[in-house]
Amino acid sequence: MDKKVLFKVHMPKSVDEKLLKVLHSGFIGQGAKVDEFESKLKNYFNNKNVLTVNSGTSGLQLALRLANVGYGDEVITTAMTCTATNMPILAAGAKIVWADIDPNTGLIDPDEIEKKITSKTKAIIMVHFGGIPCDIDKINAIAKAYNIKTIEDGAHAIGSEYKGKKIGNHSDFVMFSLQAIKHITTIDGGLLLCKSAEDYKRARLLRWYGIDRDAKRKEFRCEEDILEYGYKFHMNDIAAVVGIEQLNYIDDIIRRHIENQEYYDLELQDIKGVTIINKSSDSKSSSWLYTIHVRQRDLFSAWMDEQGIATSRIHERNDKHTAFKDSICALPGLDKFNSTQISIPVGWWITDDDRSYIVQKIKEFSAEYLNV
Repeated sequence: MDKKVLFKVHMPKSVDEKLLKVLHSGFIGQGAKVDEFESKLKNYFNNKNVLTVNSGTSGLQLALRLANVGYGDEVITTAMTCTATNMPILAAGAKIVWADIDPNTGLIDPDEIEKKITSKTKAIIMVHFGGIPCDIDKINAIAKAYNIKTIEDGAHAIGSEYKGKKIGNHSDFVMFSLQAIKHITTIDGGLLLCKSAEDYKRARLLRWYGIDRDAKRKEFRCEEDILEYGYKFHMNDIAAVVGIEQLNYIDDIIRRHIENQEYYDLELQDIKGVTIINKSSDSKSSSWLYTIHVRQRDLFSAWMDEQGIATSRIHERNDKHTAFKDSICALPGLDKFNSTQISIPVGWWITDDDRSYIVQKIKEFSAEYLNV
């Protein structure tokens, strides 16, 4: 029996010929394929301000720079995420301020955000954990009241929707990851979506050393005056051609993730010792993860592994790491969430038979170990 895995790289054979053509074209840097990919992404998100970058982490670092976050500033964020969310804050020279999370969903709590705002707060980062959108409107309303920028970490959430619009259209900045095991991939890569055209134009400069690549030049390799320092965060045509092909499959991929999520939501109700995560009726998760709460979580994980089913907590709470020692504080919601949360396979590769088997084994575990 094949193991039911948590992650699988989506790489259609239809990309092979197109990839080889670009690979041997004589031009593999940022060029026509990046432009084409960005054009298609703008249509997908219905947002004109879409920028490709070489990783989601670069997208976050760029967003912090655009929000003018620097030394001595504070950024309110969540500890229940990949460390890639929060390392860019340290790279910017700012201080991380943890806000607590909802103990059921794992999403940052807007009320806890407001408690942590000071005169030094420059930005708020919200993470759509597993693909489930945060309470974006409430967080943005708080930010607006205090003149603070908002950044959405949508690494898990491409294709998710909030109040009828795709994630990517609500906050000052939104990052998506196109890393290998996400819904779609460019091998490695990411996106940054901006609300304002001004931020988008500045981001285009900053992702390539601050150089205006569209400016007319007397010499091909010699740039005009560079106004401010930038980074080497751009995407290349090799990654872009993979992304272009992936977009042909994105709706089917996300549809299957959601179908599996809806099946679990129905079948995992009322199982002793197992709690499903609440989902708001005004949003739709693209379900990169399917997270549940299970009593005796570690025993459950080991038992499921014996049944050929992979499970994982996916991310370690960031506040336990020495790198973040200066931000330690009490986070009771996180304590509760992290003590029982575990993710089960939900992806496009999970068949009807697979998901039925997974549910059956969860019920068997409950009956044997949790029915007390």
